[in-house]
Amino acid sequence: MKFFVDTADIADIRELASEGLLDGVTTNPSLIHKSGRPFLEVVKEICGVVDGPVSAEVVATDHESMMREAEILRKIADNIAVKVPLTVDGLKTCKKLTGDGTMVNVTLCFSANQALLAAKAGATFVSPFVGRHDDVGYPGMELIADIRLIYDNYDFATEILVASVRNPIHVHEAAKIGADVMTAPPSVIRQLFKHPLTDNGLKAFLADWEKTGQTIG
Repeated sequence: MKFFVDTADIADIRELASEGLLDGVTTNPSLIHKSGRPFLEVVKEICGVVDGPVSAEVVATDHESMMREAEILRKIADNIAVKVPLTVDGLKTCKKLTGDGTMVNVTLCFSANQALLAAKAGATFVSPFVGRHDDVGYPGMELIADIRLIYDNYDFATEILVASVRNPIHVHEAAKIGADVMTAPPSVIRQLFKHPLTDNGLKAFLADWEKTGQTIG
């Protein structure tokens, strides 16, 4: 499973990339707003740090305006994935862009039927939101399992990009189901390292080593 980070914070992206954990980045208007920096400047810098796909979202809602914004975005770098909403105009834009060889991430997916439409439109990625489903009492991972089944039934090439990931359990379940990608905030990715038995084991090993009085090298 590919790991994308859901942030526009360059420092976090550089750190995760240096650890070999990063396959791509997802951004959205809210994350760009938090960065406090110009949108195009941030996206261009991210593309220079990460070799994999970097999702940059259009803010227009009609097809013609989406295409105008997409033209600007895809000129930033070859690894840009233009992010469009799962609307009629968004899917129309998706079809046009992928037909021209541009990666497209169709976002705000909340049903398996929507994911089916995204795949039919040629989406590179579809982003179902699991955390937001959990928030309203629907198990988000059931949506991922349904999409995986449907895509496998028809051999769709669209990758399932699990979004709105809130905790390590979401990552674990997504991997078990067979999601292609997950995107999570830096804090969630760092939680994946943590286990009390690892911490306790390391502490015991170091204590025993200190008792030997030895050094390495």
